[in-house]
Amino acid sequence: MSIPTELIERFNPGIRFLQFCGSALAISQVFDTYWRFAAERQAIFFRRLHNDTPVTTDPILTEFKFTNAYRASDRVSQYLIKQVAYSGSQTPEEVFFRIILFKLFNKIETWEMLRREFGTVSYREFCFDAYDRALTEALSKKETIYSAAYIMPSGGSKGESRKHRSHLKLLERMMCDEVPVQIANMRKMKDAFLLLRSYPMIGDFLAFQFVTDLNYSTLTDFDEMDFVVAGPGALDGIRKCFPEADLKLATELIRFMTDIQEQQFSRLGISFQSLWGRPLQLIDCQNLFCEVDKYSRRAHPEVVGVSGRTRIKQQFRPHLDPLKLYYPPKWKINDRLPQQYRA
Repeated sequence: MSIPTELIERFNPGIRFLQFCGSALAISQVFDTYWRFAAERQAIFFRRLHNDTPVTTDPILTEFKFTNAYRASDRVSQYLIKQVAYSGSQTPEEVFFRIILFKLFNKIETWEMLRREFGTVSYREFCFDAYDRALTEALSKKETIYSAAYIMPSGGSKGESRKHRSHLKLLERMMCDEVPVQIANMRKMKDAFLLLRSYPMIGDFLAFQFVTDLNYSTLTDFDEMDFVVAGPGALDGIRKCFPEADLKLATELIRFMTDIQEQQFSRLGISFQSLWGRPLQLIDCQNLFCEVDKYSRRAHPEVVGVSGRTRIKQQFRPHLDPLKLYYPPKWKINDRLPQQYRA
């Protein structure tokens, strides 16, 4: 598809259009904000690495928490890649077990508590009762074992008496069903997504997040540009960027953004610093829709999304410890990192 580098203005100068799938696609001011946000959030990432101050003068980015332009650069993703996916046995069963166990809670502190308790977190030594006791004890101490990044379904009235027990049982069931081997033998990310999606408590959003994290590991080597699923926050961002678009085309719109990224950064005069030569992938553009939805609640409060949310909940709290980086070796990025940034 031939994509024009210039926006088309028709009749009303306040309404702009892009050519999309052979038709004129209306865009709002949030569309330009999407690219500016992506560039500034990526610039913040590098300024933090270089210890530059201030990391940003954007008042919204200063006050509130936003994920990185590249999902794999987020602190939790970095921890998962280095300390979970590539730390320990690389058999399909062990890699899958560690990653899904981590993602069920998605909290570094919970994982480190389990490591202190059991030494090695592995399926070979897994005991439901022992893990249940450790997590129950943490709860009794008023510790938070789940991340606030997303809500894990509890399993409903038919689930276990405690939420974490339902999730441990879910993981046990997937291991008994030999899901790790099934996924390791798959060639398409969508097939792995559908398998994960078939299990209780795992909807579209979680299945896509889980398969993305599994694909960081040695378990799979799916093409990241082959498949994407728009989460609820991304649908809000898509609606704000493209107010008249059919949200049934969300996947195509995310792919459209990855295709035109260089053209749009150039059009806006933005110098976007990629991830050591790696352009934004489908998962990154999907996440950026979610983040620009939040950002525009302050920057463009007059632009309405799907959910109608108006508040940004999470305040920005800086981490004082330096970030050391480690990306999936198959990306061939780690050798390009300056030595002082390597984990």
